[in-house]
Amino acid sequence: MTTRVVRVEGRVQRVGFRDFTLRVARRLNVQGTARNLDDGAVEIIAQGELESVEALVAKVRVGPPAADVTSVIVEPALETQNYNSFEVG
Repeated sequence: MTTRVVRVEGRVQRVGFRDFTLRVARRLNVQGTARNLDDGAVEIIAQGELESVEALVAKVRVGPPAADVTSVIVEPALETQNYNSFEVG
């Protein structure tokens, strides 16, 4: 089981980015969360098999059509909890 914290920057709020992430995560069987940050970025906590988490990260590097992703920072989660589903916050 792998858990990563992903920070996505650019035009990623008000463009359906979190819902896009939710659909991709569920399709890949990745659990975790996606939430908007006050600075305009989106934070994703992705937990699952390494290949699935990496596939999710590859998809969010592009994002939905209305998004303009300028930066994606991926780090291992320092604190981990077990997620049972993927939720948007």
